[in-house]
Amino acid sequence: MDILQHLLVYITVALAVGYLVNKFLIPKSLFSGKKRNNKACGDGNCGCH
Repeated sequence: MDILQHLLVYITVALAVGYLVNKFLIPKSLFSGKKRNNKACGDGNCGCH
């Protein structure tokens, strides 16, 4: 039982550290895939003029 508790603690700590590294250290540009075009008006009649 003692081994199981240690294993669960190590897994929990590894998941927490992995989450923090993913959240704060890895740039978001690695996971973005394709670039989004955030223009307010596009080509054609968008109704914003």
